[in-house]
Amino acid sequence: MELRISPEVEAKLARIAGERGQNTEAVIQEAILKLLEYEDWFSREVDEGLAAADRGELVGHEEIGKLIERRYPG
Repeated sequence: MELRISPEVEAKLARIAGERGQNTEAVIQEAILKLLEYEDWFSREVDEGLAAADRGELVGHEEIGKLIERRYPG
């Protein structure tokens, strides 16, 4: 597989790889794996939320407001 990246991204990869003592391929592999894992997690969370909605397990507007206030006070 070939991958074309901009010089700016290549420079960032080289910097990160150097800081970690790795080669750029290892950094790219890790980044791709993290993206794929995130996509899998996100898809599962969406499916879980849709299933909960189908069961009628919904959170009302006021309850959401309270959750936001608790998480982000001020």
